[in-house]
Amino acid sequence: MAPTLTLKTGTSWPDAWRRCLAVAPEAFRDDRVLNLWNGAWQEDGRVLPAVSPVDGTPIIGPPRLDGTTAHRAVCAALDRHRAWRHLPLEERRARIAATLDALTEHRGLLALLLVWEIGKPWRLAQADVDRAIDGVRWYVDGIEPMLAGRTPLDGPVSNIASWNYPMSVLVHALLVQALAGNAVIAKTPTDGGVACLTLACALAAREGVPVTLVSGSGGELSEALVRAPEIGCVSFVGGRDTGVAVATAVADLGKRHVLEQEGLNTWGIWNYSDWDTLTAVIPGLFDYGKQRCTAYPRFVVQRHLFDAFLAAYLPAVRTLRVGHPLAVEQRDDPYPELDFGPVINAAKAKELQDQVAEAIERGAVPLHRGRPDEARFLPGQDTSAYVQPVTLLNPPSSSPLHHAEPFGPVDTIVLVDTEAELLAAMNASNGALVATLSTDARATYDRLAPHIRAFKVGHGAPRSRGDRDELFGGLGASWRGAFVGGDLLVRAVTRGPQGERLPGNFPEYQLLP
Repeated sequence: MAPTLTLKTGTSWPDAWRRCLAVAPEAFRDDRVLNLWNGAWQEDGRVLPAVSPVDGTPIIGPPRLDGTTAHRAVCAALDRHRAWRHLPLEERRARIAATLDALTEHRGLLALLLVWEIGKPWRLAQADVDRAIDGVRWYVDGIEPMLAGRTPLDGPVSNIASWNYPMSVLVHALLVQALAGNAVIAKTPTDGGVACLTLACALAAREGVPVTLVSGSGGELSEALVRAPEIGCVSFVGGRDTGVAVATAVADLGKRHVLEQEGLNTWGIWNYSDWDTLTAVIPGLFDYGKQRCTAYPRFVVQRHLFDAFLAAYLPAVRTLRVGHPLAVEQRDDPYPELDFGPVINAAKAKELQDQVAEAIERGAVPLHRGRPDEARFLPGQDTSAYVQPVTLLNPPSSSPLHHAEPFGPVDTIVLVDTEAELLAAMNASNGALVATLSTDARATYDRLAPHIRAFKVGHGAPRSRGDRDELFGGLGASWRGAFVGGDLLVRAVTRGPQGERLPGNFPEYQLLP
């Protein structure tokens, strides 16, 4: 009989909210968070109701501004940008370093907010916070040569990012952009993370970092955050539907941009025999329920290896641990070790479940479906945002699971007989961020990998985003604009020599201003 679980001591949403009110009273009220613009916390915007994906607990939603107010915030950010860009580097570095110290002091609260707002298990929530802090410290320590001969942009950097990595993607980017001499603007993701981002921005604002944080619908705020002439650069992380509209706008305006968009990352299996290595990798590929831009939801497998592949894959996927990220047997027990908790909301869970059901109805073969009774839930818990791991063989070409990233714990497998079929199946989404090819012969990898339309291709091992020494970007529709990583992240938001061409996914004729 499974033990009865309870909530870990001191981790409830009211506990987290009380801590926010104590740490940053300027940014939080009893019933809302505030927007941050013109250097002050503003009690404006319409607060929408929100619930946690973890268990349906009511939480605080984003205070949504209208387009007119957002444009006022952008104009105010330009004024702050003009002052900040002339601040000596040593002063900027000191303020960013002080911000990192404050983030480190409140690391546990930031992580707890990520658990409640976007459903991250504790281990992954802490890792998100730590990657932001450690990543920015790397820039603080080595920024001088990256800025040699370079100047800040003429206007602030506007950041629009998805909800899944508020700290290690969005806050990381904000602080590096500010270190490079720019005022920074961020839109809180509609689906989650507003309290975590508000706390992080409050800590930065206290140190004098010129950060603007606003909330609202993308459609209503895009005129200000993307098209406004005051904006010096647009940094976007999200899906292709929204990304296409942003890409069109920045192309029309000739505006500097970094646009990271979804792609179907694939893992190919061809003339391969090291099955123990594959088995060890599989559970990690499900971290955070595959709600990552570098997740691998598609395996393309040589047909005559399919039985061996299943013998390696299925035992691994059956070990996955799913459940409430804060549910423990005794209130003072350590945080539970989970591979993932909920997806971002109940609507996304239903969408995935409907896509799986439709694919099966049209001929896909279910190879594995996790059982809800094996998950770790509190008694009577709302589990509407949870999706158990699913693996389907040969989803029909009419299914979204065939050609698009599910952004959830759903794997699909496609069988192929020739190298041409392998490459076609691995390139199903017109470009991706990462891919992997598992093959025994290095010569085979060297011959096939250049034809895989992903920016990073691993040999038998997963690839990741990376923030420091390694370039990051995408191919095809998965990326538009300047590539980033290491000093290129700084170069993307600064000006260099006249006529400089930034490395990136640009039309051949285009030179960035």
